[in-house]
Formats: sequence, C-alpha cells, structure tokens
Amino acid sequence: MRFFHARRTLYLIVGLLIISPIFGVILADMVGYHEPLDVAAEKLGLEELEFNWTPLYDYSVPGLPAEVGYIVAGIIGILVIWGICYLVAKLMEKRESGA
Repeated sequence: MRFFHARRTLYLIVGLLIISPIFGVILADMVGYHEPLDVAAEKLGLEELEFNWTPLYDYSVPGLPAEVGYIVAGIIGILVIWGICYLVAKLMEKRESGA
C-alpha cells in the first residue's frame, strides 16, 4: 500500500513539472507578469543588481528553450529537497537506534 501511495505522489510531481512552464513561462509572458519585488523596486527607483553566477539564472538552462529549462530547474529543485529530506530521515533513524 505504501508503494502505491508513493507512486501516486510521483505521478503528481511529474505532472506538475510538465505543466509548470505553462504558468511560469507561457502565461506569464501573455499577461506581462513581473515579480512583485521587481515592481516595488521599480516604483522606488531602485536599480536591480544582476547576479549571473548561477547556471540556472531565471530558471533557464543555456541552450535550451525556456519551457525545457523551467522543467530542468524544477527537477533539480526537487532532487535537492528530496536529498535534504533523505539525509534528515537517515540522521533521525541513527539517533533513534542509538538511544
């Protein structure tokens, strides 16, 4: 039963990854969406500092279409969160078995 629950969760995550570019790229471009902090900074006359040190700047991957880059960035984010959760679970497991 646990495997079935995990498989349904995996299907949900994959489905959300596939549709994420619709909301994050396509529809955002159609409606002219801008980040709220960017809008506030613009109204205050503040200049934006560009940090280009990340390979996934603005959720894009150089050489790939924006939609694909969005999915790749999502996969990397999910793997990072999963890795952190896995490490915490293992540490808690060790702590409980040692007590």
